[in-house]
Amino acid sequence: MAADVIMPALELAQETGKVLRWLKAVGDTVQKGEPLVEIETDKVTVEIEAPASGVLREISAHDGDVVPVGRTIAVIAATGEAAPSPGAVKASPLARKVAAEHGVDLAHVKTSSGRIERADVLAHVESRTGVVANGPLRLVAASPKARRLAAERGVDLKLVRGSGPGGAVIADDVSSAAGTAADEPAARPAPAVGTVWRIMAERMTQSWTTAPHFYLVREVNVARLVTWRERASKQTGARITYTDLLVKIVAAALVQHPRVNGSWKDGTIVSNAEVNLGLAVAVEDGLVVPVLHRADTLSLVEIAARREDLVSRAQAGKLRPADIQGGHFTLSNLGMYGVDAFNAIVNPPQAAILAVGRITERVVAVNGQPAVQPTLVLTLSCDHRALDGARAAQFLGALAELVEEPLALLV
Repeated sequence: MAADVIMPALELAQETGKVLRWLKAVGDTVQKGEPLVEIETDKVTVEIEAPASGVLREISAHDGDVVPVGRTIAVIAATGEAAPSPGAVKASPLARKVAAEHGVDLAHVKTSSGRIERADVLAHVESRTGVVANGPLRLVAASPKARRLAAERGVDLKLVRGSGPGGAVIADDVSSAAGTAADEPAARPAPAVGTVWRIMAERMTQSWTTAPHFYLVREVNVARLVTWRERASKQTGARITYTDLLVKIVAAALVQHPRVNGSWKDGTIVSNAEVNLGLAVAVEDGLVVPVLHRADTLSLVEIAARREDLVSRAQAGKLRPADIQGGHFTLSNLGMYGVDAFNAIVNPPQAAILAVGRITERVVAVNGQPAVQPTLVLTLSCDHRALDGARAAQFLGALAELVEEPLALLV
């Protein structure tokens, strides 16, 4: 039996996904779990795996198409299912041409007559993608010059009324839509903003305008944290970073203060049983937050290995859907950029996010005497709908104690 490949929903607020690149072509044999297509989602670029083994018979969403979540974007025929020969399907030459352009297997196209026509193929494309057949740029009838001008001037061809033969868009139509003459030099287009950056901006704007933020700041002595990192690196032979130590400490503090590990959803506070810790990672297209699931159960070496794997795949655009799902608290560390302290924006629906600055030497009181010690600044940003000041302060206090005395984790 054939299996549908659908556009996945990776986030509650996600409505569409963009097809970036197919890793297999129509006619290729695929294995279940094998990377099939690269999808750009609300937060990240991910590889979608084949849901079944078989032969890729049909692709109904092509590179660059934006498709609603839940729509079928391809069909995998069962292994051993023979592909119908071209002559076995009755179809008009125009229908065959349109089917070839859109990667449609005519064997799957329904028709009320004895022969498949162009309209039948377009209706099939619309049913598979959820997009009107003349909606995407590749389906708009337009002259080559019109397409070039539209690309140069940032004009969406599907919004332009064509005056050419059969309603095709010509250069003058694009010029009128752009408000300039066809032969005038085109203005330099603004730098393109990718989906990851756009969605990041939208989500952060929504968080900033709807979530009442408040901030708690704590400067902590990290002399023993520095010693812990040095000893752990020598004893394990692993590359242990301060972020790894902080993940271990934050996870322990969240277990002690489960309210901070909660989420604000639909007007109520939701308790989360697992401690899933997100790590803010800067990539070329914006900011992504891969998740260390059940961080409180991981050893320091396991945290280091998973963190390194997630960060490297995030920067390479190779995160999987599960890598960005289910985060309950976020850690954002800008210390490596020389930042002393900063206020982060809460990543909804999470209740809080911890911003970590750089480790630097400062004069502090030690046993009543001034001394130079390594310190860092922790800033806890909170959504006041899910947390109040007292609970947040208790969590930050517990966190600071663990940073200054990591051996407490062994007690």
